Amino acid sequence: MGKDELIRKYNQPGPRYTSYPPVPFWKIDRWNAVDWIETLKKGQELPDGQDISIYVHLPYCDSLCTFCGCHKYITTNHQVESRYIDAVLKEWDNIASQLSPQTRIAEIHLGGGTPTFFAPGELKRLIEGLKKLFPVSEDFEFGFEAHPNSTTEEHLQVLYQLGFRRISFGIQDYNKIVQQAIHRIQPEEQVEKCHRAAQRIGYTSISHDLVFGLPKQTLKGFQKTVEQTIAFRPERLSLYSYAHVPWIKGTGQRGFDESDLPSPQLKRELYELAKERFLKAGYQEIAMDHFALAEDKLAQAYRSKKLHRNFMGYTTNNTKVLIGLGMSAISDSWFGYAQNEKDLKNYFKRIEENGFAWEKGHQLTETDLERREHINQLMCSFGTEIHEDEEIDITDITDKLIPMIKDKLVEIAIRKITVTEKGKPFVRNVCMAFDPYLEIPASKPTFSMTI
Repeated sequence: MGKDELIRKYNQPGPRYTSYPPVPFWKIDRWNAVDWIETLKKGQELPDGQDISIYVHLPYCDSLCTFCGCHKYITTNHQVESRYIDAVLKEWDNIASQLSPQTRIAEIHLGGGTPTFFAPGELKRLIEGLKKLFPVSEDFEFGFEAHPNSTTEEHLQVLYQLGFRRISFGIQDYNKIVQQAIHRIQPEEQVEKCHRAAQRIGYTSISHDLVFGLPKQTLKGFQKTVEQTIAFRPERLSLYSYAHVPWIKGTGQRGFDESDLPSPQLKRELYELAKERFLKAGYQEIAMDHFALAEDKLAQAYRSKKLHRNFMGYTTNNTKVLIGLGMSAISDSWFGYAQNEKDLKNYFKRIEENGFAWEKGHQLTETDLERREHINQLMCSFGTEIHEDEEIDITDITDKLIPMIKDKLVEIAIRKITVTEKGKPFVRNVCMAFDPYLEIPASKPTFSMTI
């Protein structure tokens, strides 16, 4: 079966599996904050459970990018910064009081929104406030997402001094027609200015993030973007599939006509083109959507099968406990999830009234935990093994994978499931075989397409 036929056959709505169960299937009616705090304590009792990751959601943006599906708040009023940092630090103080005194900070990641919307001084106040309560672990990693248009040399200097060595520049596409369609105008000269400054200051892992499947994209135009990206020689590359989910409130994804989007076949060709160029340039493919130079930590973790996946995406620190701070941020205790209020005004109200902002969550069952492990293994290393003492029925999984086995996308030997090289683009589909929640009828669109 040819590539186009495979795409038509398997291109269906499906989760990206940054969590299992996916958020739409959380049993929020069975969740409460008291039990959630108990799962935090349980998570810290796991081996290395006292090393935690912290994700801070910084939601403000100066303008709306019409491809973005993140929770954000558009404003040009920078007076909002101080109040937001105050709220996040108050939230952290209260959560920290529930953690083990032996807690160490292994990872901090700033996402958004636009983290570099905030003034360097406010970011310094934030990071110093996070670090004052617990020490950092020996092999810590701090990273942040940066918009080239709002990132100054002072941002880079201040965050470097605070321990940041990893930075992700959101590039998306250099083509001016595409940039206009997604309302994300940033000249290559500005990207180069930021990239070279980060190199000069000493950042050791710079990532350029591209998106394929955007409106107005063509093979010729995207090839140029890929070549321009390779010329910078960043240590990491992300190649994300544009998730078209205009039914989600506030995404802004009605800023272009749907006829402007590439067909599923063209979308896959855009990916294959970029992948071919990246591999030829010496990058290694890392699980789904990522590439890295051999010496980068991400490549090392992938080769040694220590790659981890959570709400921050792929990470090199296999921390079981992730604390999410800020509007819409999600925390993971390994045994449960909790998501903060997604409305900014309500986030402030919750923090001011009781110090916490949790709106909903899910407590994982034993079956959830088993399936989570297998899905993580598939997403991080393209293979997993179902052991005899597990509740998962290998026959049921095999039956669901029969079409993919026949199409040579998956191989099963005894109880071991392996995604083939041909099957890697369809790994989300393989994971779906482990997900009984997908059997629940959906009343409205829920997920983006898998291809």
